[in-house]
Amino acid sequence: MKYDYLVVGAGLFGSIFAYEANKAGKTVLVIDQRNHIGGNCYSEKFEDYDIHKYGPHIFHTSQKYIWDYINKFTAFNNFTLRNKAYYKNKLYSLPINLNTISQIYNVHTPKAAKEIIDKVKIPCENPDNLEDYILSLVGPDIYEILIKGYTTKQWGKDPKHLPPSIIKRLPIRFDYNDRYFPNLDIYEGIPVNGYTAIFEKMLLDIEVMLGIDYFSNRSYFDNMAKKVIYSGQIDKYFDYMHGDLEYRSLRHETILNEGDFQGTVLVNYTDSSIPYTRIIQHKHFLYNNNEKDIVTFEFPAKYKRGGEAYYPINDEINNNKYKLYKEEANKIDNLIIGGRLGNYRYYDMDMTIGNALSVVKKEFTDIVTEKKIYASRSINCS
Repeated sequence: MKYDYLVVGAGLFGSIFAYEANKAGKTVLVIDQRNHIGGNCYSEKFEDYDIHKYGPHIFHTSQKYIWDYINKFTAFNNFTLRNKAYYKNKLYSLPINLNTISQIYNVHTPKAAKEIIDKVKIPCENPDNLEDYILSLVGPDIYEILIKGYTTKQWGKDPKHLPPSIIKRLPIRFDYNDRYFPNLDIYEGIPVNGYTAIFEKMLLDIEVMLGIDYFSNRSYFDNMAKKVIYSGQIDKYFDYMHGDLEYRSLRHETILNEGDFQGTVLVNYTDSSIPYTRIIQHKHFLYNNNEKDIVTFEFPAKYKRGGEAYYPINDEINNNKYKLYKEEANKIDNLIIGGRLGNYRYYDMDMTIGNALSVVKKEFTDIVTEKKIYASRSINCS
């Protein structure tokens, strides 16, 4: 066999594993069906700023070891996401904070805001669906304005038929803190040279083949390496033997605008009558004043086999089906499956990095210690 590892997928999980394996003196081949590296993190240069090709990617984490690790490959700016929601010709502050509650109920103090939320919320001891869960937290008004339409579009299902875990924890702040991510995520920013530059450095000394469909000649590729590292859809890997897992997909429409389209990076469109869920204005990621303005409209889409799978639908039926696939994977000694699609989990970038480093630690126990960054070759982040 020519290689120690065949890495299928040049996204975050696969690229980190390939980098660490190469550093450990192993031979690695990375293949990807797309014509670029970086997976969904891929960014393209437009004049003097970057376009997030597959939707907005804002790096954030509470874990210093993960922040330290990714900073080996790039410098970050001090970008902080402050989101807005558009509903019936009005803009609201997100996540839900004192300003949001003031906009809806005309109250202006934390005490008054807490009192009105306690008054309008609809108690439900053990909510078993997303609608009842949100109503028990904030009541019908905020649910209607900010949650219901957006969630229905995003997941293609009525919130009554979605598990509460779809929104794992809805932040409600009784102050004017409008930072989108949790306060625990003290590390946040955008790579100053774009995301693609991170992957170029990770894969610098590694053989990479792009535009390669692993499944078109699977036995050929499997026989090239002692072990396969796979970060694609786990149900596809096993030829859907336990049935299809459900996903949601996205499509993006991008326009060139002159000037400043919306004055901020991201606006959610929560009105169900508007077909897109978000508008992304890319130049604001880097606080850029370029008059040429790339704007992307993000539309949720039904996933069809062979399409782009973005979001796992982690309801009980799908999770039980995934467990069957996981059992199949555990039977194969020379296979490691990981990443968002491989683990059938909604991972933010920091979670994917954590997943990859955990796998690396297990695979190369003589190199890694828990929550410790590996000694590595010097990388120039300029």
